[in-house]
Amino acid sequence: MESSKYLEDIASIKTMMSKSSRFMSLSGLSGILAGVYALIAAVVAHYLIQGHIQLFASSREDFLNLILRIFATAELAGNLIILFLVTLLLAIGTGIILTYKKAAKNKESIWDSSSKRLIANFAIPLVTGGVFSIVLIQYGIIGLIAPATLIFYGLALVNASKYTLGDIKYLGLANIIIGLIATQFIGYGLYFWALGFGVFHIIYGAIMYNKYDRQKDEK
Repeated sequence: MESSKYLEDIASIKTMMSKSSRFMSLSGLSGILAGVYALIAAVVAHYLIQGHIQLFASSREDFLNLILRIFATAELAGNLIILFLVTLLLAIGTGIILTYKKAAKNKESIWDSSSKRLIANFAIPLVTGGVFSIVLIQYGIIGLIAPATLIFYGLALVNASKYTLGDIKYLGLANIIIGLIATQFIGYGLYFWALGFGVFHIIYGAIMYNKYDRQKDEK
C-alpha cells in the first residue's frame, strides 16, 4: 500500500511539474475555427485568381493590354494580401478570446512564463519562415512560397509543442510533410494551403476539443 501511494505521489508531482512548465489552455475550438477561416479564404482566393486568369485569357498581346495586366496583377496581389491579413487576424483574435476563456476556467494565467516560452518558441521559426518567404518573393520564386510557409509553420508548431499540449506536434509534422510534398507540385500551392491550414486545423481542433475541452464544457 505504501509503495503504491509513493508511486501515486511521484506521478502527481510529475503532473504538477509538467503543468507548471507548459501552457495547457490552448482551445481546440479555436483550431477548428481557424481551419474554417482558412478554407473560406482559400475559396475566395481561388475565385479571385480564376477571375484574373479569365480576364486576360483571350486578350490581345498589345501594349495597352500589357499595362492593364500589370495593374490587374497588382490589384490581385493586394486583394490576396488583404484576404490573408483578415484571415490571420480572425484566427489570432478567435484563438486569443477562446484561449483566454479556457485559461480563466482553468484558473490559469494567459500571460506567464510558460505562455511566454510557448510564444517565443513558436515565433522564431514562424518569423524566419516569413522573412524567407519575402526573399522568395523578392527573387520571383513564387511557386515555393506555399511549401515554405507550410514547412516553417510546421516547424514552429513542433518547436512550440515542448511548452504546451504535446498533440500540437502532430499538426506540425503533418504540415511539414505536405509542405515538402508541395515542392513537387508547383502551381498547386493554394490547394496545399487549404489542406494544411484548413483541413488539418479542423481535424486537429476537433481531436483536441474532444480530448481536452468537451468534458469540461459539459461540466
